[in-house]
Amino acid sequence: MSTEQTFTTRRKVRFEHCDPAGIVFYPRYFEMINAVVEDWFSEALESSFAELISSGRGVPTVSLQTQFHAPSRLGEILTFGLVPQALGRTSLTLEIIATHQDQRRLTAQVTLVLIDLSTGRPLPWPDPVRQLFSPDAT
Repeated sequence: MSTEQTFTTRRKVRFEHCDPAGIVFYPRYFEMINAVVEDWFSEALESSFAELISSGRGVPTVSLQTQFHAPSRLGEILTFGLVPQALGRTSLTLEIIATHQDQRRLTAQVTLVLIDLSTGRPLPWPDPVRQLFSPDAT
């Protein structure tokens, strides 16, 4: 995927994200990662999680690998970059990198599967997602 396909958003580290030492408590990063994915669906794919759910579909996370490079502190603004990495028939892998002032704070690889909420069975990804991986998209 090219850098033109990087979706970027910012998140302020709030009190609710931090432990008593004033640094992000690592499970809170997973909430931030999910919010970044949700924003990407709404803004880049123009298909919100609410629309997916109302249409009977969902995108559970089936794999999440994360490396923490440096602590993030209360009040800092983190920049999250999301790049689609791989598309299977029903799975989608995304890379997410969070930085603060060009210092990498975390790297995550997230794999989602599109499912039918009534059956829990996987579904093929629709064309708007498939187009991200077409030769014209790079």
